[in-house]
Amino acid sequence: MPVVEPRPPLHIVVMIRETADPLTLFAEWYAEAEKSEPNDPSALALATVAADGTPSNRMVLLKGYDEAGFVFYSNYESRKGRQLLAHPKAAMLFHWKSLRRQVRLEGPVSQTTAEEADAYFATRARGSQIGAWASDQSRPLESRFALEKRVAEFGARHLIGTVPRPPHWSGFRLHPLLIEFWQDQPFRLHDRLEYRRADAASPWSTQTLYP
Repeated sequence: MPVVEPRPPLHIVVMIRETADPLTLFAEWYAEAEKSEPNDPSALALATVAADGTPSNRMVLLKGYDEAGFVFYSNYESRKGRQLLAHPKAAMLFHWKSLRRQVRLEGPVSQTTAEEADAYFATRARGSQIGAWASDQSRPLESRFALEKRVAEFGARHLIGTVPRPPHWSGFRLHPLLIEFWQDQPFRLHDRLEYRRADAASPWSTQTLYP
């Protein structure tokens, strides 16, 4: 016999509290995610596009956000790095399962300054700094031994003193023109609140979307 779902309630409790600035709402949600997510509340899916229009997606970590945009770091010679340098537009997706929430962002991408990248690189664990030098990210690896050998070589090269930032390793900043907040609701009648603007200098407009 077919499965009959219960009828939805007549009134849906709206969980999303609209604010004038989407960053205010994002900050509230992000702070809650930091308390409830068991691992990496800063993790996000980053979508880029290749020269032929093929989309590409992977997880990265958010390293900062403010009115200027959302920042992450990468090897510029990696697949995502090359795609972003050639086609500087991207989309982000945060999914916080513990809160049954997600946030989508879309917009153009720019490079961070060398000073910003240097400051963040200096905070990384030394092993991660050496790894940034040793890894030819996204390119074929002949064996695990080859990677470990390169790590040992660069570790010996930077045995004493601070590890400088590799010239091919830096940051990107997504400047959102669209931010959508999604909140799970019963019977898949989810709350969706979209913020949109024409450019970074324009004010935000909002609209509620069908689930």
